[in-house]
Amino acid sequence: MKFLLTLISLFVLLCNNCNAQHYKMHPSIPVDSSYTIQNQFKKYKKDYPYITPISTGDTSKLTIINDIVYCNYGERELHLDIAYLKSKKKEKLPVVILVHGGGWRSGDKSMQTPMACELARNGFITINIEYRLSMEALYPEGLKDIKTAIRWVKNNTKNHPIDSSRIALLGCSSGGQMVSLLGSINGYFEKYEPEIFKNISDRVDAVIDIDGVLAFIHPESGEGKDKPGKPSASTLWFNSTIEQDSLVRYEASALTHVNKNTAKFLFVCSSIPRYHGGRDDMIKKMNNYKIYSEVFTIPDTPHTFWLFNPWFDSISRTIVKFLKYNL
Repeated sequence: MKFLLTLISLFVLLCNNCNAQHYKMHPSIPVDSSYTIQNQFKKYKKDYPYITPISTGDTSKLTIINDIVYCNYGERELHLDIAYLKSKKKEKLPVVILVHGGGWRSGDKSMQTPMACELARNGFITINIEYRLSMEALYPEGLKDIKTAIRWVKNNTKNHPIDSSRIALLGCSSGGQMVSLLGSINGYFEKYEPEIFKNISDRVDAVIDIDGVLAFIHPESGEGKDKPGKPSASTLWFNSTIEQDSLVRYEASALTHVNKNTAKFLFVCSSIPRYHGGRDDMIKKMNNYKIYSEVFTIPDTPHTFWLFNPWFDSISRTIVKFLKYNL
């Protein structure tokens, strides 16, 4: 039985490899390929021998368009993937924009493809985006890319079955941090404003934060602790240590920015406390503005639990329920 599970897992990993990015990165762009589903599976299978990597599932009823260019920086193109039910082609569908994790440094949009397809099967149009990582562009450039993607979506309602009045952001880990920050501000913030689609709003209606940091400096948060010769992922993103620049970390924390315009939130959490440090404080702030929020915590889970069965089904069901109620 154990051998059979291993074979199945290897097959799924190979299928996920086939779903990796189709486009060619510009040769001048450095890539950190350490964060993959394969590597995460190897990391966790000893402590969780029953896990299997998620897959895209049956896509026969979906329209899937990969690698659409949504903006350019010179020769550098940023891409997105779209998925929705073929039967819904003539409707206007609520939108979910997905942002992958990887410590602001690694990973790619293909890691969100299984979630994108599952949400599309449930009646949403999903926009799975590429954004610039820290080896290519430091904070806050990736945030500008997400804002640009939101505006691109609102500018393309005639080309795709998009309802621009119903948009949610979904992010995992560092992607969760970024969508939480933007959804907390949910409006103009000079430092994060892109040069593209300037006259289009990037406000959203809801945010799903899957184990993304909400406060870089907080008693419950462990983000940003450097080890000798090994700077943390956030230090590499901010290009400074906490001691060198604490203010930028407050600026980049969703907890800092809660206001009357903040989007509704679903917090999907692992059992590791440091990944949701500041969450309860953020909920208190949101409650003061009467902004809706939910928390869904899965016990005994590693950080990247959303990449694996048996947890994926309960996560996706919870997300679909939240979105159908709040979009």
